[in-house]
Amino acid sequence: MTKSGWMLALILLATLAAPAQDAPKKDATPKPALSPSQAVLESWNDVARKLTTMAEDFPEDKYDFKPTPAQRSFAEQLLHAAGANYFFINPAKGEKPPAEEDPKRTNFKSKAELVAFVKKSMADGADVIKSKGDSGMSTMMIDPFDNRQVRLIDYAYGFIEHMGEHYGQLAVYYRVAGLVPPESRPKK
Repeated sequence: MTKSGWMLALILLATLAAPAQDAPKKDATPKPALSPSQAVLESWNDVARKLTTMAEDFPEDKYDFKPTPAQRSFAEQLLHAAGANYFFINPAKGEKPPAEEDPKRTNFKSKAELVAFVKKSMADGADVIKSKGDSGMSTMMIDPFDNRQVRLIDYAYGFIEHMGEHYGQLAVYYRVAGLVPPESRPKK
C-alpha cells in the first residue's frame, strides 16, 4: 500500500472510531418529558420566533409585496397571523374575541409599528399559556367559530398550526421576491 493509501485508511479508521459529538450518551439519563403546558409553550414560541424574525428581516420597502394581486401583502399576512392569535388569547383570558379578524394595514404606518404588534401578539399568547399552566390548559372553553367545547390546549395548538401555515406562505413570499427566508440561510 502506498503512503497516501495508508493515510487515507488511518483517517477513515479514526473517523469511524470517533464517537459522534452530537449523539447523546447511551448511558445518560433521558431528560424528563415536558409538561403539557410546557410543550404547547415551546411550540408557540418556536413559530412565534420564526414569524417575528421574518417581520424584522423582510425589507420595509417590500412590506406591501404580493406574489399575485389576489393574495394578501407580506404585511397583511403578518397582521392576519398575529391578529388571529387574539381569538385564542382573549377567550383564554375570559374576554370576548376581537370584533374583526384582520387588523387594518392602514393602522400600521411603519415596519416598526407592525413588528411591535407581531411581537406583542406572540408575547401575549406565551403569557396566557404560562399563566394557565397544566391545569388551566386542560380547562374547557367554547370555540367561538364552532360553538362547541374544546380544551384550551387543543385550541392553542390550532393557532400554532395557523401561524405555521402563514409562516410557510411567507417563506414563499421571500422566494418570489428573490430573497432567502431566515430559516433557510446557512447557520453561523
